[in-house]
Amino acid sequence: MPGPNNNKMAHVPGSTPPARLLALAGAALALAAPSSALAAGSGAPTASGGGGLAPNGQASNVPPPPAKNAHGTWMAGFKITEYWPAPESWFVGKLVATPGVSGKHRIDWLYSAMGVSMEGDGIGLDGRRYHIDSMGNGGWVTKSGGSTSASDDFSAGAPYWRAGGFWSNRSGGVTFPLQKGGWANGAGRRYVPLPGVTFANGPSLPLRYFQSIAVDPHLIPLGSRVYIPAYRNDGHGGWFVAQDTGGAINQRHIDVYRPPPASPNAIGDYHTNQRVFVITASH
Repeated sequence: MPGPNNNKMAHVPGSTPPARLLALAGAALALAAPSSALAAGSGAPTASGGGGLAPNGQASNVPPPPAKNAHGTWMAGFKITEYWPAPESWFVGKLVATPGVSGKHRIDWLYSAMGVSMEGDGIGLDGRRYHIDSMGNGGWVTKSGGSTSASDDFSAGAPYWRAGGFWSNRSGGVTFPLQKGGWANGAGRRYVPLPGVTFANGPSLPLRYFQSIAVDPHLIPLGSRVYIPAYRNDGHGGWFVAQDTGGAINQRHIDVYRPPPASPNAIGDYHTNQRVFVITASH
């Protein structure tokens, strides 16, 4: 899946390193994130003449693939990944208060590299949608507490947590209290705050499953219609609208917005060296 220019993913970190994130890092996947700064419907076209979202935001008749004489451009060499709103039910941390929303939510759902801070959006235990409104100060840290960044594909190590909102354990690594009691990675000795972070009710963007994608807007302008052959049987003919961006969605990388999978261990579909057809939006 799926906050302002944060990276997006969904999974649950427990007392061990997040399986999904480690699998993705091992596969050299760049993490991605939605940007809530985008205006709703910024130039998003309708389905007429090439697929994408219908005028009412729903797929109408499934559009065909682009015709040979279609006005667009085939582009090659794309990596296709997937993202989704993070379900709070997958997480194990203690319920804590957080700026911007009422009530309490699981701390790892809020701040971990598999939660709302990374994914941008989430589905709370109450079934409601939430999103990160301001990333605050600081980037990401590994499980051992070292800084890491999407700017170099997390070469310093897989991100585990925001650079705050956690406790340091005896060795300086990241730990947090569990809902069932105890700690995720050894007892916490010092709390590390995360100034400026806020969350908010509702989704960050009016995205639709298997119809919206995150792109690098320098390569594919927002509002463009994009045909991805690997998704031609998704119920929408493989057509999407470029509505989202991400801090690690760079160059030929597209992230497909989809519902959360049944298992928190799922990484979603992953395709490499894909050709896509782009009908550039006219703004």
